[in-house]
Amino acid sequence: MARPHRVGLALGLTGTLLVVLAIQGLGDPALLPLLGVTMALGVAFTLLDFGFTGGYRAFLAEGDGRVLGAGFIVPALVALVVVPVGTLTEDHGRFVAPVGLSLLIGAPMFGMGMMLANGCGSGTLAAAGQGSRRMWVALPFFCLGGVLGSLVLPSTLRLPGVTVDFPALFGPWGGLAVTEVLLLAGALAVLRGQAPSRRALVSGAMVAALAVLVFLVTGMPWGITLGLTLWGAKAVAPVAPALGATEFWSDPGMAQMLAGPVFAMYGALGDAGLLLGALVAAAASGRLRHGTPVGGRGAAGAALGGLLMGVGARLSFGCNIGAFLGGAASGSLHGFVWFLAVLPGAALGLRLRPVFGLSGIARPARLRSSDA
Repeated sequence: MARPHRVGLALGLTGTLLVVLAIQGLGDPALLPLLGVTMALGVAFTLLDFGFTGGYRAFLAEGDGRVLGAGFIVPALVALVVVPVGTLTEDHGRFVAPVGLSLLIGAPMFGMGMMLANGCGSGTLAAAGQGSRRMWVALPFFCLGGVLGSLVLPSTLRLPGVTVDFPALFGPWGGLAVTEVLLLAGALAVLRGQAPSRRALVSGAMVAALAVLVFLVTGMPWGITLGLTLWGAKAVAPVAPALGATEFWSDPGMAQMLAGPVFAMYGALGDAGLLLGALVAAAASGRLRHGTPVGGRGAAGAALGGLLMGVGARLSFGCNIGAFLGGAASGSLHGFVWFLAVLPGAALGLRLRPVFGLSGIARPARLRSSDA
């Protein structure tokens, strides 16, 4: 085992302490447990080598669906709690969004960006926590892209679309059954007769358990990208005060988030927790990779990829976590359509990767957080 990185560990623990102090006076009892659970997710992504992007690459480049197919266990397990609890109780909700041009434009953009940046929403945060220079380039552009997407989203939502909510149509238990059948069908279609590894399934089950805890603590499924959009808006607002007058940010709920403390918003705090958990785990286990150079082409790919992911996530209601995991686990059709729509964009991004110094050939062995 590699030696712990003391400076990185001290940085992670100090950052955690500062976040704890920041949320102490906010009066929301869910904040501290949420920080703990999302830090545990960061630890899990790091120590289990868990992520999504490598699975897409293996599937699209080599036809190997073992990694991507294993990932379906996460929404399948989370749905067992989210669908009935989110339907039958008043203090918990679900992610239900329309299928329309907004999603069908945004998801391919996200897929392309995911391939160019070499990571998705959760993976960008986890890999940044592990010291990846590429992800520290991608992350601010992801936040900026979310802000740009927020300016366009209200107009795209006025375009035709349809909302299909399985629990609303078939009741909580019928909706859960439909959801699980569709997830099983999706996994089988991706696997194509191949068997996922036991390690990938166990890792997915552990991440699913932590995602359920996020839902129980906050009352909503786990989300990543709206928090990153708020990070970006907080950074942009001082130099662009007109942001608050735009249609998206003048909505009462969003205006309150923009004006209030950043960590009062569950997604923004959870994102910080994921990053800090990954940092602490990587430093303690000697897995920091801050010394790996990114290069000019790599930095350009990370910046473009982050920007595309930010815009695409806002238009399509999230990433692999918020849109696919959260949407599918909520029994909403948009989560399944998002997964299908992200594939052509990822395929195009895969072809463009060599331009930015990245291999177009995936490693099929397992999900890696560096590819998340």
